[in-house]
Amino acid sequence: MQQLLNATLPFILALFHIVGPTPADLGVNSGHLSPCTSDAHCASAIWAVDNANASLNQLKAVIEQTSGTQILEEKPAYLHATYSSRIFGFIDDLELYIVDNETLEARSVSRLGESDLGVNRQRLNTLETNLRNESDGHL
Repeated sequence: MQQLLNATLPFILALFHIVGPTPADLGVNSGHLSPCTSDAHCASAIWAVDNANASLNQLKAVIEQTSGTQILEEKPAYLHATYSSRIFGFIDDLELYIVDNETLEARSVSRLGESDLGVNRQRLNTLETNLRNESDGHL
């Protein structure tokens, strides 16, 4: 019974667009984004780039053009955005952080549920592909 409840509760909550609480571990801690506590609903990446500021600005433009996104916080080296799924309205939090001029960290985490079915990993893969495409195949 508990497994059934754990599996169906996020979908029921999403029908009423209950998006879940903002993760408490967002932001930069000790010079890095928080690590993922579970690969089932969180993905992270560290990208070596030629120019972290330019890469962050490029990804910001991609995020702004993506349906269902909203940028909630923007600082010179940090960006926090949310992605809302089309059908159920699930909210995922995306963070990008410039560690140094050649390193960009990314983290995408779901607010509800035990599994994201790979959505957060795919989101980061898509963003990384965008960076590669704009930089002639290399970051």
